[in-house]
Amino acid sequence: MKKKYKAMVLSCMDPRFQTKVSNYLKRIKLTGKYSAFTIAGAAVGVTAPKFKKWHSTFWENLNTSIKIHKINKLIVINHMDCGAAKIVNGVKEFNLQNEMKIHENSFEKIKSYLRRKHPRLKLELNLMLLNGKIEKF
Repeated sequence: MKKKYKAMVLSCMDPRFQTKVSNYLKRIKLTGKYSAFTIAGAAVGVTAPKFKKWHSTFWENLNTSIKIHKINKLIVINHMDCGAAKIVNGVKEFNLQNEMKIHENSFEKIKSYLRRKHPRLKLELNLMLLNGKIEKF
């Protein structure tokens, strides 16, 4: 029997969050039912101008996952204390307010792109805290 894939999960490569992301996906019963794309910054890495060279790789991968795995949802998991967000922030003081703006901006850009290119694809935007808890956006 063919496995039905439900989602693509976009998450960060930060080793502090690999187990936490996996545990979250187990809690929502997605084990073995998602395509994974892991890159520095998650949504920050695939939307921020600083990482422009990475963008097309993600979008092409998403298109492929839609075709091959028939996914119907993109689950984005950014996280706090993000190194990619620090790079995007530049020389400004990296504080909670600046980091939140960077995450929110990345979420808005992904949402806008999906509305244009894949309007039927569901979207779940998450920000993982250092303790592994999830805040929905």
